[in-house]
Amino acid sequence: MIGLRGAPGRRRKAERFRHPAQVVVLAFGVAVAIGTALLSLPAATRSGERADFVDALFTATSAVCVTGLVTVDTGSYWSTFGQLVILGLIQAGGLGIMTLATLFVVLMSRRLGLRTQLVVQAETKTLSLADIRRVIRNIVIFSLVTEAIAAVVLITRFMTAYDKPFGAAVYDGVFHAISAFNNAGFSLNSDNIMGFVADPVVSLTVATAVIVGGLGFPVVFELTRSWRRPRDWSVMTRITVWLTVALLAIGTIVITTAERANPETMGPLDGESKLLAGFFASAMARTAGFNSVDTSAMTPESLFATDILMFIGGGSAGTAGGIKVTTFGLLAFVIWAEMRGESGINVGHRRVPDSNHRQALAIALLGIGMVVTSTFVLLGLTGHALELVLFEVVSAFGTVGLSAGITADLPPAGDLLLIALMFAGRTGPLTMASALALKRRTRLFELPEERTIVG
Repeated sequence: MIGLRGAPGRRRKAERFRHPAQVVVLAFGVAVAIGTALLSLPAATRSGERADFVDALFTATSAVCVTGLVTVDTGSYWSTFGQLVILGLIQAGGLGIMTLATLFVVLMSRRLGLRTQLVVQAETKTLSLADIRRVIRNIVIFSLVTEAIAAVVLITRFMTAYDKPFGAAVYDGVFHAISAFNNAGFSLNSDNIMGFVADPVVSLTVATAVIVGGLGFPVVFELTRSWRRPRDWSVMTRITVWLTVALLAIGTIVITTAERANPETMGPLDGESKLLAGFFASAMARTAGFNSVDTSAMTPESLFATDILMFIGGGSAGTAGGIKVTTFGLLAFVIWAEMRGESGINVGHRRVPDSNHRQALAIALLGIGMVVTSTFVLLGLTGHALELVLFEVVSAFGTVGLSAGITADLPPAGDLLLIALMFAGRTGPLTMASALALKRRTRLFELPEERTIVG
């Protein structure tokens, strides 16, 4: 009788982490824990002393969540071992813990169970369970090839234009290429990429890697097949590509215009360098975290424009964060259809189901709620201005990594708040909410309908 009574309890515990979203969140949590433990070792710092626990936890979370916010300088504080740990966490976080884990399973057993396929679907956002092995293989190959190309360009540039020794150029080139493609924003330079603000080779290479990584794997794969036939693109590819181009252009114009006369940012630059710096700043807000000008010296207009770009983020199933351009685009189509009195949402030659509308609305509102609540709390913990606190919060939530210069000055409670935001931003507001639910509840009846006044 005892065994019979205990069985339901054991079954409930076994079922607790069966939902793919729960496993994804758990896996990222385990990766953060491992990274924190490794960065807490004396060998991880240049001084040989153990790093402060909050600094180690913050850096590990920022690396796994490919954010780039730091409480200590990456190049001068962490040893080579510590930097390699950070690089490994960036790569793991960018590809997705579940993608790497499933690749390992494929290589070892050549078999995939249904639960594993569901987990990979939740992490990679693939729209079908068919041929998951091929999807994962393509993701890994594409990522490594793109990183290698960016690394070769950067290595060559560092050696020829800046006289860096071969070993140093390789180390810097590989580190920044991986950090760029995975939208991490970690840099070994104390001034990030500010030393290359007028260098089109370095700036455009980093920006291109960021944009490609932020488009999302499904979009990139579809573009490789049908880039000449835009009419055949899926809804996700249409929204992602056109909105990415539009936001990059708008961001470049707004930031360049707002900073062109600012003596602390783009003022000393010539016309072409101003445009390059503006484009770079716009691309990084999508969500990489590198900066070629001093972000803390930007005008309020630029900071607010960057807030908007960071909150929107990049493409789904990529290395970017934010609520994603697909979410923003779907909401725009919903508003447009409502203004025109249309009952359905049509994008191109496809009708978008109602479930997608609800998902987009839920993600956007959850994101707004997190940002507003966190900003309010952080204002109470610090004495910084609202625009600086808001910038830091949105950067953490969007896993961007840009900073208005106050991250290192935050109290431990503020650091922990940003850690939670980075984690939630990487795993996704809707995924996080789903992971907290132990099971899906089905309503067995419908209540009478009653319309209410809206607005």
